[in-house]
Amino acid sequence: MDTERPFDLVLFGATGFTGRLTAEYLAAAAPAGTRWALAGRNPQRLAAVRRELAAAHPDLADLPLLTADAGDRAALREVAESARVVVSTVGPYLRHGEPLVAACAEAGTDYLDLTGEPEFVDRMYLLHHERAQRSGARLVHSCGFDSVPHDLGVQFTLAQLPVATEEAKVRVRGYVRAGGSPSGGTFDSALTALSRPRAALAAGKQRRAAEQRPAGRRISTSTDRPHRSAEARAWAWPLPTIDPQVVGRSAAALPEYGRDFRYSHYAAVRRLPVALGGTAAIGLLALGAQLPALRRALGRLRAPGEGPSAEQRAKSWFTVRFVAEAAGATVYTEVSGGDPGYSETAKILAESALCLAFDELPVTAGQLTPAVAMGPALTERLRAAGIGFRVFEQPPGDAPRRAL
Repeated sequence: MDTERPFDLVLFGATGFTGRLTAEYLAAAAPAGTRWALAGRNPQRLAAVRRELAAAHPDLADLPLLTADAGDRAALREVAESARVVVSTVGPYLRHGEPLVAACAEAGTDYLDLTGEPEFVDRMYLLHHERAQRSGARLVHSCGFDSVPHDLGVQFTLAQLPVATEEAKVRVRGYVRAGGSPSGGTFDSALTALSRPRAALAAGKQRRAAEQRPAGRRISTSTDRPHRSAEARAWAWPLPTIDPQVVGRSAAALPEYGRDFRYSHYAAVRRLPVALGGTAAIGLLALGAQLPALRRALGRLRAPGEGPSAEQRAKSWFTVRFVAEAAGATVYTEVSGGDPGYSETAKILAESALCLAFDELPVTAGQLTPAVAMGPALTERLRAAGIGFRVFEQPPGDAPRRAL
């Protein structure tokens, strides 16, 4: 453990909606002796968060507070140099995220965030991957519901196959169900990403040109058209999230995903009208995001910092069900939990930070996926924290089933 730096981890953006939930989780779950701090641009709001934490945990009355604006590169460099791990909940990341990634890559500090913005991840790879490799920093994006249940879920599923997978043709299908509501920050991030389709495509193209492909292996994340799925017992609707990209990058980095790997990612929707309505809503949102005046009006529907109440979060849930096939063997698994967007996301992010800070992990550096950086160690942490990773004898659904 590096004891020369003052902090094991720093939570940047602790006054936002998800930042507060993450701080609350760390206050309850961080092991005794953890050296951590809250960071953000407003010292008064940081102090208010600390008072809230100290009401339940009096030993946190003197929790250190670090003041830094998301655009102040000098201040962010001081934050990065003070910690072994920095966690960022400050989005939209396309607008606010790059300076902190740069500071961590330069300082050799591990970095985590919650982004579901593909353009941001691709641009950070192009700008900072090589620098992080040289400094030893691990830059791990998408450490929330986007994309840990999917990334670790596929890794967990492949580990259950009763055959060697390194030289196999591997096919995995993931089916997502969730119930919950978005915060203002998530809505703002989605609008920002949807407003930049050409920029996102250009960043992805540049990354593909720069990134080394695994020799002698084929990795695909293409998805079929919408269809009725017998194994999901629902309509399988292609889900255009960052999750398949994250799974594909894990597959490219890890030989146990096979010589020919394909992952398909769907929303599992029971009723066709619901699927059609959701697709139309996303299309209209994407169209509105192209027009600045309409985008600003949409952004006012839910302001950053707002989010679902504790009662609403308690009623929220998610399941991600996987089917994997290789060398004649098939396995069915499920990753499940509570409120996907906030309660479980805060848990996943906090456990990821503790995993990077304290667990024995493979020696890696650069921009990494959760499965590559933390893998089974994080899976075990999440299982202990109440997120389900299960194996089934048959496709899980409404019919009787038995977990192994």
